[in-house]
Amino acid sequence: MKREMKTLSAFAILLVFLLLVVGCSGNEASNAKENGDGEKAEMKNPDEVNYPEVLTYWGELHPNAAQTAQTLNDVRAYQAVEEKTGTKVEFKHPSGEGTDITEQFNLLLASGKLPDVIEYNWRTVPKGPDNAIKDGTIIRLNELIENYAPNLNKYLNDNPEVKKMVTTDDGNIYSFPFLRGDEKLMVFMGMIIRQDWLDSLGLESPTTIAEWEEVLRAFKTKDPNGNGKQDEVPLLVQPNDFKNIGPFVGAYGIHAQFYNDNGTVKYGSIQPQFKEFLTTMNRWYEDGLLDADFAAMDGKLLDAKVTNDQLGSLFGYTGGSIGRYTGLMEDHPTFKLTATSHPALEEGGISATAQKAFPYEGYHSVAITGKAENPEAIAKWLDFAYSEEGHMIFNFGIEGESYEMVDGFPTYTEEITKNPDGLPMANALGKYIRANYGGPLIQDVRYLEQYLPLPEQKEALDIWGKTAENKINLPPTTLNADESDEFNSIMSDLNTYYDETVIRFIMGEEPLDNFDEFVATLEGMGINRAIELQQAALDRYLAR
Repeated sequence: MKREMKTLSAFAILLVFLLLVVGCSGNEASNAKENGDGEKAEMKNPDEVNYPEVLTYWGELHPNAAQTAQTLNDVRAYQAVEEKTGTKVEFKHPSGEGTDITEQFNLLLASGKLPDVIEYNWRTVPKGPDNAIKDGTIIRLNELIENYAPNLNKYLNDNPEVKKMVTTDDGNIYSFPFLRGDEKLMVFMGMIIRQDWLDSLGLESPTTIAEWEEVLRAFKTKDPNGNGKQDEVPLLVQPNDFKNIGPFVGAYGIHAQFYNDNGTVKYGSIQPQFKEFLTTMNRWYEDGLLDADFAAMDGKLLDAKVTNDQLGSLFGYTGGSIGRYTGLMEDHPTFKLTATSHPALEEGGISATAQKAFPYEGYHSVAITGKAENPEAIAKWLDFAYSEEGHMIFNFGIEGESYEMVDGFPTYTEEITKNPDGLPMANALGKYIRANYGGPLIQDVRYLEQYLPLPEQKEALDIWGKTAENKINLPPTTLNADESDEFNSIMSDLNTYYDETVIRFIMGEEPLDNFDEFVATLEGMGINRAIELQQAALDRYLAR
């Protein structure tokens, strides 16, 4: 009996010991972060982590801020954050824009001399974000966010679809994201038309391809600007807008590029409908309805066509087009721009595609690099922007300077709305906030409600939003390292051929009888393999 009691006692002690070990292991797992090599490292107690004393930060200085700031340290939001956190940030900004920034980003990575954090679209980085974590360029953030970023962590847990978007196929969160916090913030581009020209000619806003053609011919021939000359340019849409957003292309039920047809990835430009689209655009170009300069347009030339009272319709922005040109033409007695929907083929139909952003797409998001020595403190600092206090600072600036609370609504002051130095509202906001161009934060719709003061701008959100209620735009998928290399190799040469040939089709330099040859060339260059790679990425995304 004693032997049995001893055996039971020993067993009980062993059982308790095992339970303690399992419990401790569970605690260790929850308080561990993953290194670039996949090993676990002990994490600090969140209560013992302070904001970093110093921080190096690489990222673009957006034009909205660059007019009044040398670095983001000159923006009042970051000055306020320094006061709140005590963290001194050394900002390093690449020069130029677009491909210039991409080249400097690639050179930065190749140098190995990385700052603590890098702001970039890490979703599109070569080989993908999972590989960037694997090779130690940046670090996995899941555990850091869970332990040291309570504000962002709560938002992601409360919004599982957004969390799905910021998480890779391998389950990694790789950046502190720029997030659009309301549906209204996701639509900001579309077709714009001269409402005063429609009114003068007794025409309704067009909704079908046939109605658009009728309106454009009237703009061309009936002198809507009233100067007695046939100098009107009925329509301007640039090649990249045809390609990436799809105004007019969507009328034919496709997207020009990769799109999601009920879970199946297709490439619109090899579909028969794309030839129909090209046929229409070629006719419009030949008849002088589509701007002769559409393939070589720049901002100055576009501005000139609008301000010279020549342009009848364009593809543009709520702020940068409707708002900006209304201001530039305020001395014109009748000038009025309004939004119009992307057309369908049939009356009452809806375009298959239009511009509509996802809550997260990767732009202006911040990753912590593998060179950072205090990632816990950095995570805490970045999380400040997602706190209630940080949210107000990054969306509205400084109370008493850039905004006042009026009946519970953060209302911009005349420092923003009627800037005493004559700054446009976009640049006045850029002195104080980041919400009007992105950053690691949650964009607030109350910013937009004031940024778009004109009724025509608010109406545009509704008009374009209805057109954009489609299901074919691909979600923010990611390719893995091998797929990324192969896809980029295929698309590099293919896109060059594609861009040149589509312009030639529209301008009549390439006969549309050669469309089948165009498709065959794309297939010979690997477009079907590129579709397979995008399909694999979509399948993984849907399974996340």
